[in-house]
Amino acid sequence: MLLAFADGRPFATGAAHYPYQGIGEQDNSLRVIVPVEIEGQRALAVVDTGAPYLVCAPQIASQLALDPNASLDSLRMLIRGIWYSGRLYLLNLTLLAIEGYSLELSATAFVPDSEWAESWGHLPSFLGLPGCLERLRFAVDPSTDTFYFGPLI
Repeated sequence: MLLAFADGRPFATGAAHYPYQGIGEQDNSLRVIVPVEIEGQRALAVVDTGAPYLVCAPQIASQLALDPNASLDSLRMLIRGIWYSGRLYLLNLTLLAIEGYSLELSATAFVPDSEWAESWGHLPSFLGLPGCLERLRFAVDPSTDTFYFGPLI
């Protein structure tokens, strides 16, 4: 059952189950990891309200063939103790629903330069608050491992 406000308006229009697990070889901290598509490429992404932007894993970015001239900006970001250089893009992000409807939105994404793929390892992408999660409503129900989401109306 999807979430609704007291007056019946939907709070969430979609929901996905998530694994609650660690990421990377040396990190056992549990994370909420949701299925997404970034520019049509299926991926897993950590819900991380402390991260800026959608942070796109280099493995996904390499499949997108992004034009550096189309970037919004270039910058360096500290991610998990390593400084990464990369570019900001406006990308299509889809949160994939197993109940209700998937949600499509534009998200500001940090895409690390291809030279960082090896140091990134097997880390997934990250859904940060600015430029990404701030563009939707979301809630987490840890009793059912369900991530609820819906558009801002």
